[in-house]
Amino acid sequence: MHLRLTEEQRMVQQTVRKFVQKELMPLEPEVLRNEREGKPGITRQKLRELQKKAADMGFWGINTPKEYGGAALGHLMQAIITMEVSKTFVPFTFGGHADNILYYCNEEQKKRYLIPTLKGEKISCFAFTEPGAGSDTRRIQMSARKEGSHWVLNGEKIFITHGNEADFAMVFAVTDKEKQGHGGVTCFLVDREMGWRSEYIHTMGSWGPASLIFENVRVPEENILGELHGGYKLGLEWIGYQRWMIGARAVGSAERLLQMAIDYAKQRITFGKPLAERQAIQWQIADSAVEIEAAKWLVLNAAWTLDQGEDNRHLASMAKLFGANMGNRVVDRVLQIHGGMGYTKELPIERWYRDARVWRIYDGTDEIQRIIIARNLLKGYVKLGDFL
Repeated sequence: MHLRLTEEQRMVQQTVRKFVQKELMPLEPEVLRNEREGKPGITRQKLRELQKKAADMGFWGINTPKEYGGAALGHLMQAIITMEVSKTFVPFTFGGHADNILYYCNEEQKKRYLIPTLKGEKISCFAFTEPGAGSDTRRIQMSARKEGSHWVLNGEKIFITHGNEADFAMVFAVTDKEKQGHGGVTCFLVDREMGWRSEYIHTMGSWGPASLIFENVRVPEENILGELHGGYKLGLEWIGYQRWMIGARAVGSAERLLQMAIDYAKQRITFGKPLAERQAIQWQIADSAVEIEAAKWLVLNAAWTLDQGEDNRHLASMAKLFGANMGNRVVDRVLQIHGGMGYTKELPIERWYRDARVWRIYDGTDEIQRIIIARNLLKGYVKLGDFL
């Protein structure tokens, strides 16, 4: 076993860290100001400017196959990079990225959807969740009725990330009512211009998902992604990839927050002594550091296992469950250490506090992750110690 980064991995990590510190963190006051005024944190134009700067440094399509112009650094490096970028709340993603299931496009679909998405010319969204089907994914009700060479979609999707900006959606609908989530769901590539509309959903955090409304939206048969009735498997593949990434985001955010708490505890004087000399504060800092390190290794193990071509779903659920809860505990401690100042909008802590809460909900709730982990162990799908 090798439990240290290679020189190349460390170089990438340090380069991304410097980019975050130089290009992203200085934008934080502006992002907070814009959000208080009800505006997007940064504009789409500003995001593209930042992505170009990153691309000039070689960071384009971090985990995109080389045949599409990407760097193909692998999932472990993706996790490390995500941890670094998550040390700021400035909304930023490296360019040249497409959802993993878009690589199932056929050659014609690649020209219309995959390639434009990788080039940043189109924005996609993943539309699975419905008002009555969140964690219980097999209960989706959106219907797709065959009419000649088209499918007619009716229904609603909810809590869709990028749904308000997307040019097209990967939409999951029931194409076989008898089977439904057991082999009767199909994924469609649906352009906004085909007739669906989006409505903004206001949340307690900065995440602004959308509801997507489909009323007799006609989709040509050639827009089926993958195989007819094979959509449910694609949906789970997308969700499984996202789970351990939430753990990575939680680790990066928690490291930044903990450093803020350490710095504040050293300079804040109460009753003649710095907070850093109070045992109650020391224990909160120590507990946070231990939990961050544990979450980090869970995430890295899940990512490394995926790089080996092995099934990482069990590890991904563990990384997501522990990482999301760790992030919530750390931000709560950091806000407590800052006292009243942590509760104000002058500091970003309260913003992280609100944002962190959704980590335990989307892409599989805490309860769902516990069901998955327990089922795998109780039914013998996974045995203790299998991943050592």
